[in-house]
Amino acid sequence: MLRKLTNTYKMATQITDSNFNELVNKENTVAMVDFWAEWCGPCRMIGPSVEELSKEYAGKAVIGKLNVDDNPNIASSFGIRSIPTILFFKNGKVVDKQVGVVPKAELERKLKAHL
Repeated sequence: MLRKLTNTYKMATQITDSNFNELVNKENTVAMVDFWAEWCGPCRMIGPSVEELSKEYAGKAVIGKLNVDDNPNIASSFGIRSIPTILFFKNGKVVDKQVGVVPKAELERKLKAHL
């Protein structure tokens, strides 16, 4: 079962310490970054919503996932202490934040507010 759940994470953009600036910190870009970890149950619960939004907003916003275990530099630079944490960026600046599991509609509402 765990294997199946982790496979669902392959569709959203994989954001890393090395590609974060290239993908998120750009002018005229709206991004939603899910800070998560493989071992985190709530992260796996919200993962499908993030995946759906990445498909629905392809070409309109960068929707990605950053594994905090594999990419600690970016996570620590934003003071991520609890996961899942989702940060919303506009023009490279954090404009909203969501900590914990919420319905997909709530994530979409926050995303749409910055498009």
